[in-house]
Amino acid sequence: MNTPIRGHDQQLARLRTEFTGHRIWRAIRWDGRLGDWVASLHDPEAGVDPTVIRSSPEALREALVHERERAAMKKIRGLR
Repeated sequence: MNTPIRGHDQQLARLRTEFTGHRIWRAIRWDGRLGDWVASLHDPEAGVDPTVIRSSPEALREALVHERERAAMKKIRGLR
């Protein structure tokens, strides 16, 4: 039972380190078990959507990379 928790903690730590403009956590399901992976935007330079929710850490990472790209494009458009 310790291994999944450690893996979960490590995945959260990696995402939090890479995407410092977001607050990242696991949602809690109705039955008390861990649910989706959630990121809320705290720095508008880091993304566009205020909340990103995915079912896995890999999918959340991919979505946050896309968010970062969208924020960069928005900034470039604003400079024109």
